[in-house]
Amino acid sequence: MDSKKRERFQSRLGFLLVSAGCAVGIGNVWKFPYVAGANGGGVFVLFYLLFLIVMGVPVLTMELAVGRASRKSAVPGYKALEPAGSKWHIHGWFCIAGCCLLMMFYTTVSGWMLGYFFKFAAGSFTHLAGDAVDAVFFDMLANPWEMTAWMALTVVVGFLVVSFGLQKGLERITKVMMLGLLVLIAVLAVHSLMLPGGLEGVKFYLLPDFQRAAEAGLGHVATAAMNQAFFTLSLGIAAMEIFGSYMSRDNTLTSEAVRICSLDTFVALMSGLIIFPACFAFGVEPDQGPTLIFMILPKVFINMAGGRLWGALFFLFMTFASFSTVIAVFENLQASCIDNFGWSRRKAALFNGVFMLLASMPCVLGYNLWYFELALPNGSVGQVLDIEDFIVSNLLLPLGSLVYVLFCVTRWGWGWDNYLAEANAGRGLNMPRGLKPYFQFVLPVLVLAILVMGLL
Repeated sequence: MDSKKRERFQSRLGFLLVSAGCAVGIGNVWKFPYVAGANGGGVFVLFYLLFLIVMGVPVLTMELAVGRASRKSAVPGYKALEPAGSKWHIHGWFCIAGCCLLMMFYTTVSGWMLGYFFKFAAGSFTHLAGDAVDAVFFDMLANPWEMTAWMALTVVVGFLVVSFGLQKGLERITKVMMLGLLVLIAVLAVHSLMLPGGLEGVKFYLLPDFQRAAEAGLGHVATAAMNQAFFTLSLGIAAMEIFGSYMSRDNTLTSEAVRICSLDTFVALMSGLIIFPACFAFGVEPDQGPTLIFMILPKVFINMAGGRLWGALFFLFMTFASFSTVIAVFENLQASCIDNFGWSRRKAALFNGVFMLLASMPCVLGYNLWYFELALPNGSVGQVLDIEDFIVSNLLLPLGSLVYVLFCVTRWGWGWDNYLAEANAGRGLNMPRGLKPYFQFVLPVLVLAILVMGLL
């Protein structure tokens, strides 16, 4: 696509909501609260905010800078900026592969959220208790037809949205979903805070408890916070770069990165204000990990007055959070096909839609017909979803982020001066030139440390 004719966001609000929608996903909505609870509550939150500033914001500005300067998606974006004869653009193909691999399991999990919304709305959980609530989730996993239906609905609707274009499709729908998400999260948080005993959950969640942090190990707390701050933005696979290619040059990239991170963090923090007060009000341990969403919280909602309504609203919120990420990454796949092969939006949507339907099936079937367990390099055991998640989260995201950092700060890539000029173009916060030594020598080491920790 000619960069002069490239689509642009209709408004700054549209850019911010779409970019934040890509960052706001299932991980920081359900993972952030329980990781915070297990790592000293407020102590973890303080470390998280620190690492978001020193790592998340800088790397995010780099992805956005490559996109805005080139006005292209990953592969041609690198080609437009890399020194003649260099091969940085090879990483662009890994970015496309990373987006595909991410969606190969994310569409399934997004389908779970959608399925649970309909189950609560239809009253399927009414009069259930104990193991019967857990059985709803296990029965869904064991049913390949049901799993396929929810996944396919997510994929088809997702590519239908992006087939209408940037402004009429992605931007318009994401605005509605993100604004709806913010309203839902406020309503759900207020309701949780008003539950008897709910304030104890807030204290557990947000008040710094250095004794609890010391029991977990301050080093462990810091490491968990650094990992969460880094992975929450899904940096390293060009998921954010594509939005840089659509944005205006009216505002500096540091300003925009801070706003995106702030909105992402707001949703993560507010999610905890929904989950922790509700858990404490009903005597449920809030450190249950992934089972918290599908087994623990449904039991909490069932015991609430109007639980059917609150459960449906919660999973509608989770559906918005997950689907905003799905269509944002689908847009990246769309743009890659348009930029690299000259396809129309409709052709790209049809091709990518069929491909993603087929590519998502191993994850769906990995819980039933193709069930198996495989030992992962970090010592855990997982199914297809866990393997795909491990490759994306522990390998492609940190390794890709390291490539972006080196591309933007070394003379063998785009270079510090070019990056800084692009990052500081427009109004707002500037990236200080004096941070060059930190960007060149400290930031790459921090990202490399996350890569090593993820593999070990």
